[in-house]
Amino acid sequence: MRSTAVDRRLFFKAIAALSLAPGAWGESSSDSGYRLVESTDRARVLKSAASYLAFEPVTITAFHSDKSPGGVHDYFSQADYFWPDTKNPDGPYVNRDGQSNPDNFNDHRKAMIALSIRMPALTAAWMLTKDLRFGQRACEHLRAWFVTPATRMNPNLEFAQGVHGVSTGRSYGIIDTLHLVEVARATGIVAPSLMKAGEYAALKDWFRSYLAWMKTSGKGKTERDALNNHATCWALQAAEFARLIGDGETRDEVHRQYTNVLLPGQLGVDGSFPKELVRTKPYSYSIFNFDVMAALCQSLRGVGADLFAFRLADGRGVCKAAEFLYPYLKDKSTWPYARDVEHFDALPVRSPGLLFAGAACDQEQYIALWKTLNPDPADAEIIRNYPVRQPLLWV
Repeated sequence: MRSTAVDRRLFFKAIAALSLAPGAWGESSSDSGYRLVESTDRARVLKSAASYLAFEPVTITAFHSDKSPGGVHDYFSQADYFWPDTKNPDGPYVNRDGQSNPDNFNDHRKAMIALSIRMPALTAAWMLTKDLRFGQRACEHLRAWFVTPATRMNPNLEFAQGVHGVSTGRSYGIIDTLHLVEVARATGIVAPSLMKAGEYAALKDWFRSYLAWMKTSGKGKTERDALNNHATCWALQAAEFARLIGDGETRDEVHRQYTNVLLPGQLGVDGSFPKELVRTKPYSYSIFNFDVMAALCQSLRGVGADLFAFRLADGRGVCKAAEFLYPYLKDKSTWPYARDVEHFDALPVRSPGLLFAGAACDQEQYIALWKTLNPDPADAEIIRNYPVRQPLLWV
């Protein structure tokens, strides 16, 4: 009889291996990783997807702002942490790091977040049941956002996170389309089966054009070279959009970006993210960057060396980041750094990084904690920094 320790090691190796093979998300009911997530999330997914059937697709073209310098098909948002200057009310806005301005125009972002919540959930429900109502509704959202001329969004973010009196759009705005990452992941699952070939081609053309803009525009290159979570978010977007369109070259580039730039530049020897700890929301941003980095490692499974297993010479790697954060996700009261200036009480929520790292780093306790945390936060600020909601699509 095998020991419990050996059984556990084999179990986690099986989970970690699932995403290596295309299509492994549902080929066999014996796939332990898929069954783990399905058993945890099935009721949740089906309940939420059933409610989302009632929502017609709504894109950015339904919302207009006189503040936008772009047209009806151009995404527009304002920088979260910029406010009117009390000393110069008619002048340029000034920064209050970590404090979101409630008077900003946010309708385009809200519409994209709604897409990122509903469409992947509908896809996950279709995966679980093969009920065409779920899959067809998911595809209706894709057509509206990326194919139909009257409602599609232009494939760039030239006017994202602008600052009144300073800029009509900034590189930092590219983080807004982090909410398209799981949409792209879901697209690769549902669209080949339920969309016409021409529609699917047009859909991939949209992501191909947007990825090209991310890689070649001044804003895109500046965001790629950021020194904190913005670069991690750029990398996850590039990896998943490239995955959808079959761009292996870009995925190789992002793999090198992780090993040569992101990991050595952002992760401390103790597993913390020093550049996030100095922010006014150190707890939130530490969790956020960890989740995105772990999702990036999951996204790049099968591209070069396994990034979960990759370590720098001093031992730094994503498993070290998980080791650092785990105690504070389990018991927030032990957090030894400053409290976040906002929304500290709404955290933690269910961290996808715990699931991915728990499987890949052979840490059963991470997955046990992941199961207990809230998978559907209601706080708008937390939702804004929560791009992976349907792990069924990732294993």
